[in-house]
Amino acid sequence: MKKIHILFALPLLFALSSCNKNFEDINTNPNGLSKVTPANLLAPALKKTVEYNMSRSQRVTNELMQVTVNMGDGDGKIFRYEIRASEADYLYNNLFLQLTNFKDIYDLAEKAGNKSYMGVSLICQAWLYAILTDTYGDIPYANSIKGRELNISPEFDRQEDIYKGLFQSLDSANVFLQGAANLDNGSDPVYGGNVTLWRKFGNSLYLRLLMRVSQKAAMDAPRQIKKMIDTQAANYPIIGSNSESAILRWTGSAPYTSPFSTWRPGDWYTPRLTTFFVNNLNEWSDPRIQKWASLYDGEYAGVPSGYPIGTNPVGKSALLTTLMTEPLLGNILNYSELQFTLAEAAVKGWINAKTAKEYYEAGTKSAIELWSLELPANYLLGEHVVWNEAASLSQKMQLIHQQKYYSLFFTDLQSWFEFRRTGYPELPILSGHLNNGIMPARLNYPVYLQSANPINYNAALQNQGPDNINTLVWWQKP
Repeated sequence: MKKIHILFALPLLFALSSCNKNFEDINTNPNGLSKVTPANLLAPALKKTVEYNMSRSQRVTNELMQVTVNMGDGDGKIFRYEIRASEADYLYNNLFLQLTNFKDIYDLAEKAGNKSYMGVSLICQAWLYAILTDTYGDIPYANSIKGRELNISPEFDRQEDIYKGLFQSLDSANVFLQGAANLDNGSDPVYGGNVTLWRKFGNSLYLRLLMRVSQKAAMDAPRQIKKMIDTQAANYPIIGSNSESAILRWTGSAPYTSPFSTWRPGDWYTPRLTTFFVNNLNEWSDPRIQKWASLYDGEYAGVPSGYPIGTNPVGKSALLTTLMTEPLLGNILNYSELQFTLAEAAVKGWINAKTAKEYYEAGTKSAIELWSLELPANYLLGEHVVWNEAASLSQKMQLIHQQKYYSLFFTDLQSWFEFRRTGYPELPILSGHLNNGIMPARLNYPVYLQSANPINYNAALQNQGPDNINTLVWWQKP
């Protein structure tokens, strides 16, 4: 029995020791916690979290959402909707580890009466918990990251309750950061200590998550979205331009070097771009393709995701190796994503501060300009891009989400979450897609939880359903 508890505790024991004596080594003796400040912990926790999210974008999101194809017919090919059980461990363990650091920031700030770091901590905790619950469903929340109290077998909270807690945290952060002092500049690689921008990010994250659960009437998300945008907008400032986007921009100088910068180029461009990803950009004459894709025989061309098993198609365009050091791959939540969220809210009649067309076109334009490119002349009038007020709701949703898909390029698992919520953009399903051609609805829990926390693990399954990739999480269920 002791071995079982030790096994489960391993990732948490790392999380217990979150005293930062230097930037890269944030996990040291927890007894030294009182010797550090929130400023010591914030930058490394942000850096590590973005690194973990970028890893999952490259490995999981890009494959599921038909950005890339890691070609071959071996087991565990994610683009074929075949996901090994061990795939679950990386995100679960590492994000809970960083949640411990963000919680320490809050506790230390609370003792010092520092509302600035308290607010930023709550935003970061909401950001990570949301990724975890949207990936797995029910997870430990209220009693999680309490290893110092020797609670290494926490209960799994229902996703509905988790979301209620996230909204409470973001409401509190919005209040804490109103008129608060700026952070230590060196502690904040995202906004350089500007708490006004952190407040805008927190409220923009709030809108992302409200839209995620907007199909659940009990959450009353449309009313809250209208409050934030139409009736009480002054109380809920949001990201207002590309320059205010939440992005940890890699500088290329230590410690802010992209985690992909140490990869071998051959490993980077082994996955090939898909026909879906490339063909849309070709049809729209979208200049982002020049920043993202390599040429193959003088043109941009992809491989069909889900190509028939046993065939051996020619790999064509790949992600450019310049992306290995690209500052923008540290994206957390950008202005264009927010505009597309608001376009959907406007289409559904929840807000009227601007029209859906205005939000959609602002999102489309800013998504291209974020990459230091100009919106091509007549781009917004293109056959597959132009806004048609007479179109149906489903047609408008397709239009919004096909652009949102590209604005979420390398943004952790967000495009997968959005597809699971909406079914957009419409992805081609071919014979080589396994799982009956059904997009995975979640990742399974780490296998070690079955023996390390069996009572609470089984209780979660009883509430949510079997621990497999086809069990819908709460916000996906009718």
